[in-house]
Amino acid sequence: MTNEKFVMSFSGGKDSTLALYKMIKRGYAPVALLTTVKKNEDESWTHGLNHNLLKQVSESLNIPLIKAECDVYNYEKTFEEMLLVAKDMGATICAYGDIDIVHHKQWGVDRCEAANMKAEFPLWQGSREELVYEFIDSGFTTIINKVNLNNLGEEFLGKKLTREIISDIKKTGSDPCGENGEYHTFVIDGPIFKKTIDFKISEKIIDNGYGHLHIV
Repeated sequence: MTNEKFVMSFSGGKDSTLALYKMIKRGYAPVALLTTVKKNEDESWTHGLNHNLLKQVSESLNIPLIKAECDVYNYEKTFEEMLLVAKDMGATICAYGDIDIVHHKQWGVDRCEAANMKAEFPLWQGSREELVYEFIDSGFTTIINKVNLNNLGEEFLGKKLTREIISDIKKTGSDPCGENGEYHTFVIDGPIFKKTIDFKISEKIIDNGYGHLHIV
């Protein structure tokens, strides 16, 4: 057990949520969730969550939210600036949900070195398939909110991630964890949530080879 505090690089998806869960179980104390959002848009990068949803998640987890508002040109610099905000809140570590893609891990290490913080990767080198089963079996509920249509059909949008759905994903030849960008998720409940996230799906959007949910 440790008294060290950390900030979680947080997308709202299953991997960062499982990494957060593992860090808490190991005795680390979260001071904030650090989420990157698109500059001048009400949408997070990659997972496309709006401010209200992120606020709900933050309140349900009882962990403050730090938003790094940035575009592609100042993404890294803004992330590092927000790491310093978390550092002022007591964080000595930034945790990430990366599993086995080396250049993604290096990106996180580089940001922490710039902020003179430690980087932790609680999922690193785990089996992709076993990690997604661990997430499900731990009691988390998540929906698929984005798919790469080159890999998965739009019928997967809005599905809750279960062992059965993972089997269906594997049948398409896709990675069960979606680690190659086949799908993204939005976690709405689980053992560290105080209440289920309230949302509704307003529409499915097909754009540029991707399908995603407009969630409000």
